[in-house]
Amino acid sequence: MQFRQKALSKLQSPEELDLPVRFARPQGRLVLIVTVVVMAAASFWAVTGSVSSTLKASAILTHAQGSYVLQSPVAGQVTAVLAKEGERLDANSPLLKVRTQQGDQIVRTIAAGRVTTLLATIGAVVTTGANVATLERTDDASDPLMAVVYVPADSASTVPVGASVDLTVQSVPKDEYGVLRGRVKAVGRTAETQQQITAFLGDSQLGAQFSQQGRPVAVLVRLDRSSVTKSGYKWSTADGPPYALDSMTQATGAIRLAEQRPIDWLLP
Repeated sequence: MQFRQKALSKLQSPEELDLPVRFARPQGRLVLIVTVVVMAAASFWAVTGSVSSTLKASAILTHAQGSYVLQSPVAGQVTAVLAKEGERLDANSPLLKVRTQQGDQIVRTIAAGRVTTLLATIGAVVTTGANVATLERTDDASDPLMAVVYVPADSASTVPVGASVDLTVQSVPKDEYGVLRGRVKAVGRTAETQQQITAFLGDSQLGAQFSQQGRPVAVLVRLDRSSVTKSGYKWSTADGPPYALDSMTQATGAIRLAEQRPIDWLLP
């Protein structure tokens, strides 16, 4: 009953219009101003600013024409090895001498290139079609090295031709000599199978390694040349390593993708 009387008395009394209005405190106004300024700056940056990103993937130094596996056209016993690993041979150069039932036969190269692997040794018995060597195709000893970066297929469309690439080469200490510089020359149109990678590199183990995470797309990188470094290529340091680079050396490539406005991430 007591509560009812208080309620009735409140309804009968006029509104208290003479009470002072409480405005925001100075500290609150400061927080509001700072919030508005930050939001305005963020909106301006989202529209006018840009953000760059990098795509990292496994890579290898090689020549643009790739490699091929030489197979023996005859069956017999190897009696002489006429070349050595690292040697560059012209097309149709003698590589092995094989004793067959019809007499000694010479196994010759198909195309000019550098011998990267010799699988046949003196005394070994080879069959027709057996792999005896791997050669890296080169038209001339001065042909420049390239790099092939095997990027995931779902990221290949983001790689622009001409993008700069930094390559961390396995045989070169990064902390001492830095990274190798280059630019994207071409991006493959389709993802490659393990067999295609093996055919290009002439190495089944590399084919399995580069396709371990699925079918990748090959990105061809032209290395920046330099006349002042020992390797003949441009590095992030002034001199780079004091020795030449070997083909078929593995690396890790960091491709700098095209810059984007932050607002593009929010728009469909």
